[in-house]
Amino acid sequence: MENAVAVVGLGYIGLPTAAVLAAHGVRVIGVDVDERIVAAVNGGKVPHAEPDLELVVSGAVSTGLLTAQTEMVHADVYVIAVPTPFLADKSADLSYIDAAVDAIAPQLVGDELLILESTSPPRTTEHMAARVLAARPDLTADPADGRPVVHFAHCPERVLPGKIMTELVSNDRIIGGLTPEAATRARDLYAVFCKGELLLTDATTAEMSKLVENSFRDVNIAFANELSLICDKLGIDVWELIDLANHHPRVNILQPGPGVGGHCIAVDPWFIVEAAPEQARLIRTAREVNDGKPAYVADKVVAAVDGIETPRIAALGLAFKPDIDDLRESPAIEVVELLAERLPHARIEAVEPHVHELPARLAKLPNVTLRTWDEAVAGADVVALLVDHTQFKEADRASLNGATVIDARGAWR
Repeated sequence: MENAVAVVGLGYIGLPTAAVLAAHGVRVIGVDVDERIVAAVNGGKVPHAEPDLELVVSGAVSTGLLTAQTEMVHADVYVIAVPTPFLADKSADLSYIDAAVDAIAPQLVGDELLILESTSPPRTTEHMAARVLAARPDLTADPADGRPVVHFAHCPERVLPGKIMTELVSNDRIIGGLTPEAATRARDLYAVFCKGELLLTDATTAEMSKLVENSFRDVNIAFANELSLICDKLGIDVWELIDLANHHPRVNILQPGPGVGGHCIAVDPWFIVEAAPEQARLIRTAREVNDGKPAYVADKVVAAVDGIETPRIAALGLAFKPDIDDLRESPAIEVVELLAERLPHARIEAVEPHVHELPARLAKLPNVTLRTWDEAVAGADVVALLVDHTQFKEADRASLNGATVIDARGAWR
């Protein structure tokens, strides 16, 4: 497929990127191994909720500029937007990137540009290039001998779920190339739709920039979460304390919660720790504080039902942040898991208005069910507010009927 961009991975970032490119006149082929996602996109539908995404996808499909398929194609540019989770030891799992690269390599003829958008540890773009050239020794990164050249760049996404379609266009982009030419060519692609500043650097610095941005936020959230632990011990309302402290003109403490979720903040700091374990001491500690918060919230719920033979617990929210359906790395799910394991005789009724079925991690637990607000809170012994969805904040709390409330978000103060 000539004069086209192939977007590999049609998830939370890949599909919006493909749709926005197509909406700006670029011929885009989306490639994904999930036949369900491919069918949805070709039908002008989207597999997950994101404001305005379906409108843009359906428009791009109707013009013929966006199509999706499961087989890799030849394209002038490949945008790789596949998952980069971490393994049990917190090291990065690059298997999805490797699989994408292995599928792309046979398609190359020379002069293509491969852009890695997946958030990755430092030097992953170099790893990607080395894997391509190992598979294709007829290609080289050195044009001096006259053979075809393949270009490699990294351009991390920097968007907020719920605002992706706006921020893809308005946010500044960091673009790092393994060569200056690769960075320039990547910049030219993003300039098609991006109104923010396009900042060029090398690939490793671009990779690190995304990790640093999310680690900065993680460290600051950890400060708030650690304050919540201290305040519980001292009998202080942490939200009142933070509100008072934030009246200082140079203080802006974030809000505590049951942990940190999402694919970015909960994952990216570990990539820095993996790259420089002896130096990343503060970043590691912040991760440990935030990773420990779900167990702390579960402890409070367990204590609240002590002495009740068959307790009923309403767990409000499963998403990793308010008013979205994204469950990735959600601390609320971990809280529910811990409660199900520690209280096998309890009835745990989860309320998540943005999904229609329990995630696989919870669906296998016999004492966890998905319920509506009315079903869950009626007769509940404990109501645990884990996600401050607008529906929960605006609900009539008189319906809680005197249940013990564990408010992990401070939304009902």
